[in-house]
Amino acid sequence: MILLLFLGTMGLSLWATFRVKSVYQRYHQGGTLSGLTGAQTAQRILAAAGIRDVSVVAGEGLLSDHYDPVHRRLVLSPDNYHGVSPAALGVAAHEAGHALQHQAAYAPLQWRMSAVGAATIANQVVLWLPLLGLFTGFIQAPLAMAIVAVGWGVLMLFNLVTLPVEFDASRRAKACLSGMGIIRTPEESDAVNRVLNAAAFTYVAAFLTTLVYFLWHLAPFLLGRSDD
Repeated sequence: MILLLFLGTMGLSLWATFRVKSVYQRYHQGGTLSGLTGAQTAQRILAAAGIRDVSVVAGEGLLSDHYDPVHRRLVLSPDNYHGVSPAALGVAAHEAGHALQHQAAYAPLQWRMSAVGAATIANQVVLWLPLLGLFTGFIQAPLAMAIVAVGWGVLMLFNLVTLPVEFDASRRAKACLSGMGIIRTPEESDAVNRVLNAAAFTYVAAFLTTLVYFLWHLAPFLLGRSDD
């Protein structure tokens, strides 16, 4: 049963990644009536909220957009920084939504920020410990499996906390784009919704994937080992 869930979530994750790239490419063409770029959109949203200590900068790579709460930077990929498409505006507004969350001390964002360090360590644990424990014999396999299960549990909880953070940022983005008149037509609104909804589904897929990995490694301890 868990094997089927494992394969299913892997397929779901791949589909979600393909879906967000496909939807983004579809709505990355053309412009909007406002004529604003992604950078200008983010700057307007920040200014309207009275946020003046967050810089909007161009990053590198495709869909590398993120909000950096430590350095107070909103980083947009080149296509979204300079782009005028509904996709560019939607992504920029979403990242600005994270800055709004930070300003409001939005609890799930605070939890996520506090858990970044633990998630980083857990990611290294689940990547390297199986190799050490199962192939080199450096750590006994049962102990390695238990530690890896804990690592996947940490990542699962981190992805769980991420869900309300991302959903709320998209909600704020849609409200700002509409309320500030940046998105003005039903077609533009529909395009933004599709892009943000597709992106949100990748976080759902990530949570489900880590949940199944967690259960996969936890199952032997819950069900008992056949050689006990």
